[in-house]
Amino acid sequence: MSNRYITIYTLVMTLIVSVVLAFVVSGLKPIHDSNEEVFKKKEILGAIKDQLGTDLTKMPDKAVLELFSQRIEQVVLDASGKPIEGEMAEKISMAAEEKKPEADRHYPIFIYKGDKGNLYLLSVRGMGLWDKIWGTIAIQDDFNTVAGASFGHFGETPGLGAEIKDNPNFSKQFQGKTIYKDGQYVSVGVIKGGAKDTAHEVDAISGATITSSGVHAMMAKGLKPYLPYFESLKKK
Repeated sequence: MSNRYITIYTLVMTLIVSVVLAFVVSGLKPIHDSNEEVFKKKEILGAIKDQLGTDLTKMPDKAVLELFSQRIEQVVLDASGKPIEGEMAEKISMAAEEKKPEADRHYPIFIYKGDKGNLYLLSVRGMGLWDKIWGTIAIQDDFNTVAGASFGHFGETPGLGAEIKDNPNFSKQFQGKTIYKDGQYVSVGVIKGGAKDTAHEVDAISGATITSSGVHAMMAKGLKPYLPYFESLKKK
């Protein structure tokens, strides 16, 4: 076979493979998008897994979507804490928002309509030792008490910083903590050497000082944009 025919054959085969791959990718995209949607919703609901009374890891995808549809109200805030009409919280990417000037950022709230009152699920994002960390913080309808928390990360060290996600005892510490002290916002501190103010602090992860400090800073800064919205609800 001459070099000319080899070249033509190669080009044709390359074209065929490209077309086949394009069809495969386009065919799999709906499945990928559906899986991604369920994963994100499970991650959000992870902050209130104790209140749900079910194991989210074993919950069928359809049940997750139904729970979200039936029990979750979505609100998006502007940078001043005012709700934005017509926007869905699940469409907000915190990774994209943090690239914007602070005055232009939007913040998602997922309001769980529970039998014992509303729980407000807030998204926060910060920096760990190696990469980004994030969390969902559930606040009770007194707008002060933490009902639960869940955290995630891109690349923290297994057995150390990764414990923010892998060790349920870390996130469980946040339950019952309060973000106000004597009427002043203090967030929930993550304290190296152990919490001293047990109403407003939790223990840092041993050996993971930088990741723990990242969670501390993420909590302090990340909850602030939601406070004006809470203040407006208190007045109703």
